[in-house]
Amino acid sequence: MFLTLLLWSFSTYLVTSFDRITPESAKQDGQQIWMAKLDSAALRLGLIGNLCCAFLFFPVTRMSSLLPLVGLTSEASIKYHVWLGHVVMLLFSAHGLCYIILWAATSELSNMLEWDAIGISIVAGELALISGLFMWVTTFPRIRRKFFELFFYTHQLYIIFLFFFLLHVGIAFFCLILPGVYLFLLDRYLRFLQSRRSVRLISARLLPSDTVELNFSKSSGTSFPPLSTVFIKVPSVSTLQWHPFTISSSSNLEPEKLSIIIKKEGSWTQKLSQILASPLDRLDVSVEGPYGPSSSTFLRYDSLVLVSGGSGITPFIAIIRELIFRSTTLGSKTPSILLVCSFKTTADLMMLDLLLPITGNVSDLSRLQLKVEAFITREKAPSSNSKNIIRTIWFKPIPSDMPVSHVLGPNSWLWLGAVITTSFIAFLVLTGICTRYYIYPIDHNTNEIFSYSKRAMLNLIFIIVSIAATASAAVLWNKKMSSMELKQIQSMDAPTPAVSPSSWFFNADRELESVPHESIVQATNVHFGERPDLKRILLECKEPNTGVMASGPRGLRHHVASVCSSGLADNLHFESISFSW
Repeated sequence: MFLTLLLWSFSTYLVTSFDRITPESAKQDGQQIWMAKLDSAALRLGLIGNLCCAFLFFPVTRMSSLLPLVGLTSEASIKYHVWLGHVVMLLFSAHGLCYIILWAATSELSNMLEWDAIGISIVAGELALISGLFMWVTTFPRIRRKFFELFFYTHQLYIIFLFFFLLHVGIAFFCLILPGVYLFLLDRYLRFLQSRRSVRLISARLLPSDTVELNFSKSSGTSFPPLSTVFIKVPSVSTLQWHPFTISSSSNLEPEKLSIIIKKEGSWTQKLSQILASPLDRLDVSVEGPYGPSSSTFLRYDSLVLVSGGSGITPFIAIIRELIFRSTTLGSKTPSILLVCSFKTTADLMMLDLLLPITGNVSDLSRLQLKVEAFITREKAPSSNSKNIIRTIWFKPIPSDMPVSHVLGPNSWLWLGAVITTSFIAFLVLTGICTRYYIYPIDHNTNEIFSYSKRAMLNLIFIIVSIAATASAAVLWNKKMSSMELKQIQSMDAPTPAVSPSSWFFNADRELESVPHESIVQATNVHFGERPDLKRILLECKEPNTGVMASGPRGLRHHVASVCSSGLADNLHFESISFSW
């Protein structure tokens, strides 16, 4: 539909403009007819690119209330940002190339060095295009996955791109993309304020499967649904890089804890694992988020089938913990759960240890209908390795550490609406005052016309000042209101067990630590040397209202979706949720 909109807009632009081009009009401009048409087409390509830019920044505005309205999370919307980015750069590249061809044909290549005070600033457009091309090249999957650091750092050129794009088109045309850019800048500043805090890291559980669970302190007023995500930065690993992780904890079951699971795969996670493997009593971590879906749709089903591959089990841990809370604490009826998980080795199987929180506040799982079918694909028999234990590291807090919380407090949506409204009103007032008492006298009382670039710069300054002032005031007010809770959290003593918890799954000769652990062990069936027959497993589900979720490699997700949509079973309802960025 969006591509249809672009094609219709471009064709309408061309038909309207070409009808006005005649041999006489082209001759008056010193051009041939094909040159005049190329000039018109180049301009319209830029206008269509500007239309795409109007939507480009909405998908990456994580705190925007617009995404939940259309059923999207910030994670799932990334693909739309990627598609729009490709279209934008294709249009802008064609826009610039057409003008270069036109100037070369008319021997006017010197136009590329012009920066007129009135009208279009060509040099500014070229600088914006060059910075955009640098970003674009590194976004292709092969380069992004192999050289993620290069992709990450070059993507910060969006600042240069937006700055020179504004100077190129002027504030009038920039207003078309202003809503998306304005929300993005506000979101980015709020995230900057949140990232300045060093959060309290309580503990880390190290699994022999190159997996780490980090447990943070969380303010009790911070709630989030399962499948939510956070971005974390570890300065000792990288001072600039932020990485998203799915939250594995339940804000209801663990009101003062937030957990994430990290699998060692790329260079960033490898460095983090090396740091955690060395003796340390503290690790500085910054957190942005949490960000999550607006509702928990999985609760509407009578039964759930959760299919995961490898570390894809992480989001399902959060779902299971949420259902544990609802069945044990609230006593409400919950869907029955079939967890089908595939692992490469026996050591990876220990990720099932993380189904229960580290706090150990679960005493009874009798009401939870859980069945786990675990498949070990690269081993044909259990591995008896004495090193298969979970090592737990407890960290020492410092007074400046803060619990994870929403940057605008518990009522973040109301505060966000207030900040957007007041900041934009402030921007309009500042712009009106500047126009009436500074720009207007120059335009009307002198022979000069106020520079378009200077006008754009002034508007940019007003946007930044308005956002910074109102957002900072809102964050400071919420920080002041939560100071009492912060003192209470800081006064809590962190538990320091004499012996680190070890794996309950691989030490059958050892007495099980608790009844919940024993319940999960009894509900688990392990298959060695085979892969799950997902089609058979899904079609054997006879519950009339069964929700199906898949997390892991793309091939696994597509296979599960194809079985659910094949029409062989009317009771299967596939939940299309993306867990990969």
